[in-house]
Amino acid sequence: MQQGSIVNIHIARVKGTPSDPVQEANAISGMGLEGDRSCAKGNMRQVLLMDKETLDEFELKPGQIKENITTTGVDMSQTQPGQVFFIGDQITMEIVGECEPCGKMNALQPGLLDRINHRRGMLALVINGGSFKVGDSIRLEP
Repeated sequence: MQQGSIVNIHIARVKGTPSDPVQEANAISGMGLEGDRSCAKGNMRQVLLMDKETLDEFELKPGQIKENITTTGVDMSQTQPGQVFFIGDQITMEIVGECEPCGKMNALQPGLLDRINHRRGMLALVINGGSFKVGDSIRLEP
């Protein structure tokens, strides 16, 4: 089991604009994060998770690649679809797949699109919702 903590939370309210850093968020079962533009029933891209270690490796700041939850201590590139992770004691999310990098990556850094391929973070669905905040624990079940 991998275990870590949440170091940043971002809500992407409007497409094409920077994500807003927040100290806490509300995960809604079957929907995503309250206030986020991806919060919708049936959306397979409800929440994007990324680990700070990978961001640091690519000299990126939390939120810059539009992830919602930035973790430390959990290598998101090693997760697999179907794995469930827990935030605190009540929130559960299921990994549905990796987030393919888009052309916006090269706007951040020339060549980033190719370099960050298969390491841009993982998409997840909210199974059991609830409120969470920066500093909360996150653990991934094998």
